[in-house]
Amino acid sequence: MFYFFVSDLHLSARTPGTARIFRQLLVDIAWAGNRLYILGDLFDAWVGDDDDDPFHQEIIAALDRARQQGLAVFLLHGNRDFLLGAQFAARAGVTLLPDPCELSASGRRFVLSHGDLLCADDAEYLAFRAQTRAPGWQAGFLHKSLAERRAIAEGLRAQSEAAKNAKPAALMDANPLAVADFLRRRDYATLIHGHTHKPACHEHLVDGVRVERHVLADWSETTGEALRWDGKILCREPRFLPSS
Repeated sequence: MFYFFVSDLHLSARTPGTARIFRQLLVDIAWAGNRLYILGDLFDAWVGDDDDDPFHQEIIAALDRARQQGLAVFLLHGNRDFLLGAQFAARAGVTLLPDPCELSASGRRFVLSHGDLLCADDAEYLAFRAQTRAPGWQAGFLHKSLAERRAIAEGLRAQSEAAKNAKPAALMDANPLAVADFLRRRDYATLIHGHTHKPACHEHLVDGVRVERHVLADWSETTGEALRWDGKILCREPRFLPSS
């Protein structure tokens, strides 16, 4: 049994190369016993489970095919696809997990998260996050037509890109004190997360305990990355655009 962890694929019709890399990953690892954990932002935007976008339907079908071949897929919400719901999960054959989520695998304890809550210095984003996670906001958004929701999502995406370009890089990275507190509250389990787009393995000394924090890479039109746990070591596996 192998455990694979990915994050921040941001799949959309605008990124067909990224989608090809992801579909190939599913084909390569889809055999009984393997597990894939998607730690948020599988999609660049998700406006509701009633979305009939053909590209999204292709990804749902690819996930379900992998499930039928034996791959167990688990998914955490990201800041772009936090509206993924039970209908999507049933059609794609995936299991939605809370954020954070604890995992015990081959004698090692992990805690999985998208990672956005660790960016404690970005008050503007955290306020927006709290607003969009509120049940009232989500109910009001989902009550709108698909066309309205798509237009709003596109506007929010543009605003997000502009805001990222205007903010200092440090503001959008994990806050060391927030990380230490997070690890302490999870009994110093190995942390795996995405969101910051700064892939690395960090070692933290928290209350005299050395704890690893693995940041997952974001994907592009030509490359992706999966972190693999084989029961002994965590290994980064680069993924490339298939030649055909």
